[in-house]
Parts: sequence; C-alpha cells; structure tokens
Amino acid sequence: MAPTDPLPDAVPDPVGSVVRAVRDALDGGPAYAPQPRLSDVDAPPGTALVLRTSGSTGNPHEVALSAAALRASADATHERLGGPGSWLLVLPPTHVAGVQVITRSLMADGALYPHTLDRFTAAGFAALATDFAGRLAHGRRAYVSLVPTQLHRLVAAADDGDGAGLDALARFDAVLVGGAGAPAPLLAAARAAGVRVVTTYGMSETSGGCVYDGVPLAGVRVRLADAEADAEPGSGLTPGSAPGTGVVELSGPMLAEGYVGDPDATAAAFRTDPDGTRWFRTSDLGRPDEGRLTILGRADDVILTGGVNVAPAAVEDAIAEHLARLGTPGEACVVGVPDAEWGQAVVAVVATGPAAQGSPGDPGPVLTDGGGELLAGVRSAVGQRLGAPAAPRRVYVTDALPTRGPGKTDRRAVRDAVVRAEREAAREPVRP
Repeated sequence: MAPTDPLPDAVPDPVGSVVRAVRDALDGGPAYAPQPRLSDVDAPPGTALVLRTSGSTGNPHEVALSAAALRASADATHERLGGPGSWLLVLPPTHVAGVQVITRSLMADGALYPHTLDRFTAAGFAALATDFAGRLAHGRRAYVSLVPTQLHRLVAAADDGDGAGLDALARFDAVLVGGAGAPAPLLAAARAAGVRVVTTYGMSETSGGCVYDGVPLAGVRVRLADAEADAEPGSGLTPGSAPGTGVVELSGPMLAEGYVGDPDATAAAFRTDPDGTRWFRTSDLGRPDEGRLTILGRADDVILTGGVNVAPAAVEDAIAEHLARLGTPGEACVVGVPDAEWGQAVVAVVATGPAAQGSPGDPGPVLTDGGGELLAGVRSAVGQRLGAPAAPRRVYVTDALPTRGPGKTDRRAVRDAVVRAEREAAREPVRP
C-alpha cells in the first residue's frame, strides 16, 4: 500500500470489505452489521452501524448507531489528541473500538493501515508498526488503539529483554488504551518507557470511548446518579454528580439510538430529562477525583461482604501494585462467591500470563491455590489501602484470565471457576 493509495479500495480483505461497508454506511448507505445479526428486526431509520455488545452483563444487545453519532465521536477524539492522523488498526473490526479506528481513518483522508497479525505479539507488532511508519505516517500524527492485554504483552516482552514492540509503541503520538480497566502498574510501566498512553472509557452505546484520561470529550457530559452534591466548577461532571459514588450516566452527540428490537431495554438505558437532554445509564460505578472521572467497576459486580460494599476494580488495582512491587507483575480478577458467614466472600484470581479469549463451552480457567505467602501479602496490601473487608479471603493462580469481547475479563467465567474450586476444596474461609 503506497501512501497515496486511496481508502478503502487499497485495503486488502477481509478488513477492506469492512472498511468499504463502513464508508458506505457513513455516507448514507445501508446500515452495516460487522457481525451476524442476532435477529431479523430492522434497525431504526438513520442507523449506520449495528454493533453487538459483549454481553458481559447478560445477553448481548444490538446497538443502533447513526452516522452523526460516529462522526461526532471521531471528531471529538481527533480534537482531544491534537488533530487527525494515520491510524494503525490492531483491534478486531467487528467491535466498536476497531470500527471507530476505521471511522476516524475515513474522516482523516483515509490514513489507515490494517493489521496482518494472526496473534498479537511484541515482535509482530514491532514489524507492523515499522512498516506502518514507513508507508503511511510520513510526518502525520500517528495513532493506535489497544486493549490492556495487548499493552501487557508489549510491556512483558520488554521486561524479558525484547523491547522492540514497546519502543515502536513509544513512537506513536497517542496510544488509546480501553475496552477494560488497565492496572495502574501496567500504565506506569508503559509511560515510563515513553509511551503516550491515553486511557479511554466508553462502550458501544456511546460510539466507543467518550471520556479520555478521566476527562469527558468535547460535547460529552457525565453525571453520577444518586449523588447529592454539586460537582467542581469546570470538572466536566454535571451538578448532582459529586462528591461520592454513583452510577455513571453519559450524554452527548455520540449516543446510540437504542437497542434494535428491544424497546424495554432501550427505555431502561436511554432516558431524557425534562430539558430534552438525553442520557445513557451505564452499569458502571464511578466517582470524581479532582475533576476527573474514576471508574470503580460495574455496579452489578460490587461485592457485599459482611454488610460492606467492596468494588472489585479497586481491589484488583491494589493487588496489581502489590505484585509489581514484588517484581512478579500479573493481572487480577476479584469476584464474590457465596459464603454462609459473610454472604459473599472476596476471592482473587491472579493470572501470570496474558488474557485468553474464551469460547462457547469453554470450561473456564484452571485454578490452583496461591499459597499462604501470596495470600498473606495480598491481604495485607489490600487491607492497608481499602480496609479489612476488602481483603481477599482466598487467592488462586491461573495461567490466563478468560475474556469476553476485546480485552474484557469474563467475570462470570472466573466466578464459576472459583465456585468449582471452592466446592472441590471445601475449605474453610479465612478469618479476619
């Protein structure tokens, strides 16, 4: 592909066919669904794309996005990053993050370079990024979007002596990291290597990321439902959203039209204020921290243990930082499992390797007891930061955490695996 080659015709299939369909949909053509449709219900008039959610909170939905919403998201992203540029696509073009890389490229004079990797590796990315720079960058700003698992592989390879992939990543003007929460030590390691990481928060219903590094994009408003006090002036969080914790609600021109064929779910998630402002109610808990939005995890993931609410994401961050201090970085998934005494027991599963995409019928991860030393260290680190109720009562180790969708840990599969392990071991809970 030469730098002057037009898009989308120069992009080879199968990505090329997706790019052409997205271009046509943005230009007023028929609605495009990059994955097989779940039903034969027609999308609402004006729909450009029908994207399937990951189904991490239950059955997946089909989200109807207009061309105006997709363009608004792309424009706001380029504005925040410093202007349009060339994009390297290393995400599946079937989910919102990958589709939005395509949309941004089409709106930036077709500056797209698709991946040719069967599996994302540090060496493969280094070669791809070098080719990308030689063919398409040519003085333009260069961008790439990753999920945390991909960033983890680049950092881990550098730790093992192969820094080519991480070095290549540091040459991009911005590296969007989203799709799931990234552990703080992982972000710190990447930034220490010179990578210009921008964390993103959003979902299919918001045309992808709409809050970057905790700050809403232009035109985006954020509020926390059920919070009582006013937000800090200029924070981007609307009145009624701070201080305290609440369910994140998002508003702006990038919102989806709703869920195809599911008016009840649409009415529950998309709400309109008396002044006409339309909001999408997420399933996530958040809090304002010095004018920035911090995501604490999904509201339905909160663990109620001994009458105390524990947010898994906060526990996972504490564990990741503890492991990094030990020199054995890894990812953690924290879940609540039934417990006769505590209602739910906080249990951590630590993965020493990258996440693995799950598949239907997959029995889930194989867990082994983390041992008393690991448990004691984790309990101490978490307890000191978050209090004793948040300290995991058991810690298991596995090779890889299962995922659902691009980069999202499949908590249901992890929880099921823990329950199986608990039944097999029939162990007594750890006392405070």
